[in-house]
Amino acid sequence: MDDVNTDATPEGGAAEVANASGLSCYLEGATPEEARQRVSPHTSLSFSIGAINVLLCYGAPAAGGREIMGGVVPYGEPWRIGDDEPTTLHVSAPVNVGGIALEPGSYSLYAIPGEGQWEFFINTNWERWGIPIDAGVRATEIASFTVSPLQLPDMVEQLRYVWEPAAGGDPGGELLLEWANTALAIPIEG
Repeated sequence: MDDVNTDATPEGGAAEVANASGLSCYLEGATPEEARQRVSPHTSLSFSIGAINVLLCYGAPAAGGREIMGGVVPYGEPWRIGDDEPTTLHVSAPVNVGGIALEPGSYSLYAIPGEGQWEFFINTNWERWGIPIDAGVRATEIASFTVSPLQLPDMVEQLRYVWEPAAGGDPGGELLLEWANTALAIPIEG
C-alpha cells in the first residue's frame, strides 16, 4: 500500500485503512492484514493534485492465464473495476473526474466495459461489498462518462492503477487502470 496506516480493527467488523491525509479505505468484515492476504489483495493508491489529497482503494485480481477482457471482465455488464469491496475514490476537496464535478467525499466507481468504449459510473454507495451491481446500487449513481480503451504493449498480470500527473504543472492528470493488455485513462482535474 502507498502511504497507508494499517492498524488492525476488531475481528469481523468493518475496517478502515487511513492514509496520512486522513482519507480511508473501507473493508467489509476484514482487518487490513486479512485484506492484503486475499486471493485479490486489497490495495490503495494515494496521490495529490496540488493541495487535494486523493485515495483510491481497490482489490487487485491477477489474470492467472484467464481471458480477461470479454471473459473475467464481461462486455456489456457492470463490473466493479477491481475485486471484493467496490473500487472507491476518496477526495479531500472538489475535483473533476471524467468531466464530472465532485464535492469532497467518497465515491464508488464501476464500469460497463465495451470493446470500443467503456462507460464509467460514479456512485455515492461505497460502504458495501462490490457486487452485485443491481438496481439498488444503480439507483445511487450520480453521473457517468466514457473512455476508450488503449492497447498495452506488454501484459499486466495483476490489475493496477497508476497516477500520471499532467505535463507542465497543470492541475490534474490521468488515473490509469491497467490489466492484461488494456489500459483506460480516467482524467482527473483539481
